[in-house]
Amino acid sequence: MLRKNSFIVLILSVIVAGFSASAKSDSGKTKIIYQTVINGEPSSRGGQTIVIAGIAQAKAFSENPGVELIPQTPQEVSYIEFSEKFTYQVADLFNGRRIYTETPFSEYPKLEETGETEEILGYTCKKVKGSLRSNSIEIWYTTELNVNGTPLMSHGIVDGLVLKVVRNGNYGLVATSIEEIKKKDAEPVFPENLGEKADAPLYRHLLTSSFITTVEVFNNEQISWGNPIENPDGIQLNKTYKYAGGTIIAKKVKLPEVASDHLVFAELEQYSNGDAYDRTGTVFMIPENKEKSFFDALENGVETVPAFQAANGKSYHGTVATPDFAPAVELVRFFTPFGVNHFNEQVQVYGQEWEEKAYYKQDITELLPLLKGEVWIGVFIGNYDKGGHKVSLEIKYYPGDRVVREQENEKEAWIYPLFNTLNIMEMAGQEYGTLFENDSLEIAFEVPEGVENLTLRYISTGHGGWGGGDEFNQKLNEIFIDDKWVDSYTPWNCNCGSFRKYNPASGNFWNGVTSSDYSRSGWCPGEATNPVFIPLKNLNPGRHVMKIAIPIGEREGGSFSHWNISGVLVGEK
Repeated sequence: MLRKNSFIVLILSVIVAGFSASAKSDSGKTKIIYQTVINGEPSSRGGQTIVIAGIAQAKAFSENPGVELIPQTPQEVSYIEFSEKFTYQVADLFNGRRIYTETPFSEYPKLEETGETEEILGYTCKKVKGSLRSNSIEIWYTTELNVNGTPLMSHGIVDGLVLKVVRNGNYGLVATSIEEIKKKDAEPVFPENLGEKADAPLYRHLLTSSFITTVEVFNNEQISWGNPIENPDGIQLNKTYKYAGGTIIAKKVKLPEVASDHLVFAELEQYSNGDAYDRTGTVFMIPENKEKSFFDALENGVETVPAFQAANGKSYHGTVATPDFAPAVELVRFFTPFGVNHFNEQVQVYGQEWEEKAYYKQDITELLPLLKGEVWIGVFIGNYDKGGHKVSLEIKYYPGDRVVREQENEKEAWIYPLFNTLNIMEMAGQEYGTLFENDSLEIAFEVPEGVENLTLRYISTGHGGWGGGDEFNQKLNEIFIDDKWVDSYTPWNCNCGSFRKYNPASGNFWNGVTSSDYSRSGWCPGEATNPVFIPLKNLNPGRHVMKIAIPIGEREGGSFSHWNISGVLVGEK
């Protein structure tokens, strides 16, 4: 796939070069092996780079002898066409697809001669220098071999063979061997087929995307209230089920069995399909390793699962772990903005352009052991609107290393869901988290032998949307284990004004402040709440009791405060 007339140009360039080339270059090609050098010391990181250099063409690629790479690793080769002054990057992807992108020499860093020379592997090399995105580049190249090529074409291209490249004075590649390729062993530098052409951004996107395992859980699904519901018969994979009047969507999906070095992210998109208000939302999974699960509550009613009996006389079903019940595990706590998308055209504010949807991306890697195999995943948004909201959800797995990891010596993760007071089944009668009235949340749990380095993954947001409500007042969350104080935390977000462009239906007040701008107890309209991680490293195996205390605000008429908190113990086994 050379450019027009490239064959003629190539033949002429070879003929002209042949009159002055040495006998060594008459073979047409030379093989050069490079080693990575970091801070002046040889390194095996990234394997070795190989260049096949010719007079008019060259290619470069990496090899990792004795190293097993993960299957998704693309096979990438860089090609240079010196006569036409173009480079080509070609990649064979795991799915069998071949792609390439082309770049003219003019887009690479400009290099200037320094007048300095250095001998490398017996050849006199000239030094040039340049800059790549604020990184200093130094390159040594020789013309004594009568071939051209470079191991790092992104750093700049010269008329000659590059034998050393150094970036920022501490990282680079240095040639360790040069070998003539005999004519009888020489193969064409360029492949017959370069594949599908892509511009540089798309090419890089496809390359990195090939490493990512993506599970689409929901695609533009409606979460609303009061519409007819017809769930699939029985339990079927990849089918959406709706509960609590349609305010919960749930699906059983098959998640990949990946190595423990993977990073895991949840990506959620949400927009209003009619509801104008900021709403509490949660992405959750349902553990099924005990006699009862939160799925029993969805199917048969919340009163069918164990309850926490609070001092106020109320029963809070599905909130705390018991020997035979595990609460829902919260993956992402999020809050919808005021009417993004649906109300964009109805509300105009000077100088403000509204976003089309809210986007939440959160690292949930610590929950990886729960996100394997067949798993129930759900999304809840509290609302009483027939249009409601639309959401899309993906879970993405990113490998931590290109090299296949040995799993035998790694510690096994231990995860124990403790509590979740967010009333996911709000529209089916589950109590709000008002249990802190003259009381604390209390949970008994057992730490098995051999479990260590425990951490509490804790999410907390306060609610009560009037001046005296806990949504707008800072409240200390205190954690006790076995009646000993462990930690305290005051959830508070003062960055809510950053999300103005997602909140077209937010009220604007006389003083220029909009409702979505106000600071809140651990959340903002249009934002996901970050978990906090509380170390419990001195917690010994055996039975323990955890208590969470929050000074909840007093009721005012029909208004009340409540707290949505969730906690998961994470440790190593």
